[in-house]
Amino acid sequence: MFRHIVLLTWTEDATAEQKAEVAAQLAKLPGAIPEIRRYEIGVDAGVNQGNHELAVVADFDDVDGYLVYRDHPAHIAVITDYMKPIVATRAALQHQL
Repeated sequence: MFRHIVLLTWTEDATAEQKAEVAAQLAKLPGAIPEIRRYEIGVDAGVNQGNHELAVVADFDDVDGYLVYRDHPAHIAVITDYMKPIVATRAALQHQL
């Protein structure tokens, strides 16, 4: 298995509606990209200041499955149309399970 983890923080002017739409659009990706084996989206619980605000954890059979996801037009559209306008910071990591 191969895991991809992304942590995001939003710009100060990002609205609640925009943030919710990012999560809603991301949630559609497992239906569009069969290589995804497991997909979790989590909003920070707000317990600690300075945390990232949204996490995505995606599992794939292998690196090739991840690369299909990374380059898939549906994924790129979510990034371009919904995420980029409101993302202040992004951190990512990929690793073997």
